[in-house]
Amino acid sequence: MPSPHGRPLPFSSRTSPPVSRRGLLLTGASAATATALALAATPARAAHGPRRPFGRYGSPAYRLTPGTLYVHPGGAGDFTTVQAAVTAATGTGRVLVLAPGTYRETVSVGADRTGMTWIGASPDARDTVIVHNNAAGTPKPDGSGPHGTSGSATATVRPDGFTARRITFANDWLRTDLPGTSGTQAVALKVQGDRSAFTHCRFLGHQDTLYADSPSPDTFARQYFSHCYAEGDVDFVFGRATAVFEHCHFRTLIRPDLTGAPHGFVFAPSTAGANPHGYLVTRSTVSSEAPDGYYKLARPWVPSSDTTARPMLTVRDTHLGPGIDAVAPYTAMAAGHPWQDQRFAEYRNTGPGAVVTVPENRPRLTRAQAAAHTPETYLGDWHPRPAAR
Repeated sequence: MPSPHGRPLPFSSRTSPPVSRRGLLLTGASAATATALALAATPARAAHGPRRPFGRYGSPAYRLTPGTLYVHPGGAGDFTTVQAAVTAATGTGRVLVLAPGTYRETVSVGADRTGMTWIGASPDARDTVIVHNNAAGTPKPDGSGPHGTSGSATATVRPDGFTARRITFANDWLRTDLPGTSGTQAVALKVQGDRSAFTHCRFLGHQDTLYADSPSPDTFARQYFSHCYAEGDVDFVFGRATAVFEHCHFRTLIRPDLTGAPHGFVFAPSTAGANPHGYLVTRSTVSSEAPDGYYKLARPWVPSSDTTARPMLTVRDTHLGPGIDAVAPYTAMAAGHPWQDQRFAEYRNTGPGAVVTVPENRPRLTRAQAAAHTPETYLGDWHPRPAAR
């Protein structure tokens, strides 16, 4: 997604003195930092592995199933990298158990790995971190040009039926890594498959953190995120998937390079015009490190590759903190595609960011209309919710 100002944006600190996400990933948060970040969703860190690195999920000597593979950065599993395990996990329905640790790599999962499951062996997603630091403007090693937004992803997941539990996906690229570049998009996870479910996972980045997408405008991929955490600043949840976010926490970051609003945008859906269901956010929370009113809730993304897109976002039964601009929570991304022409709506939200001061700026559903905006209606004949709990 484009930078709102067309120039590189410095990395935003979370504490004073500044502590970069990269440093937190590699060294862990100090006691002072941990106290300052006393939210349930704190910065990523990988703890030292337990004496039983795979916990209750078996081991190479005692596999859960013959198709289960074990990943351990220190060599106690079948593989030391996630990508090596993915490459070896041919066929369908394979399970990867990831021991606690930091896996600094990019991972690409082909569409033929259907029904694959990744399990973080620790009960805390902060202990199992997959992280890399490419951005859209980062040059490819082969000299063929920059990575681009999709190519910046730490993890790219294409198969149908993919599941991940208790894993952190992060992109710790800093805007100061490439001074002068406008390619500041840096994706932590790009997911394209239908029936993709993420529970108790975390997605860390700045611009374009979580790319909830589909393979093409005429493919309506359904995705479900439950009890997840995502943070960023510019369009950090975006794409054209039919995606349900339930019991999730979205946190907006400080932008010390900017002196005024807006600092960024939480959602940037690009729903295909023919798709009746876009993004649904329900029973969730939006909080912020930034000053009150410095973030927009959403802006519509109508990409040049699909100018018939009609971005769709429904936010309901969700707490919107003071970081959201309650007067004008939506804005346009590009001329010719005003947000008022898209499919944005709210229902029964609470919090300072949900206060209706200018009614025409807050499209709201009636009770009858809201009955069509539920996880069940968006997900259809796919029922991931009971298994996700």
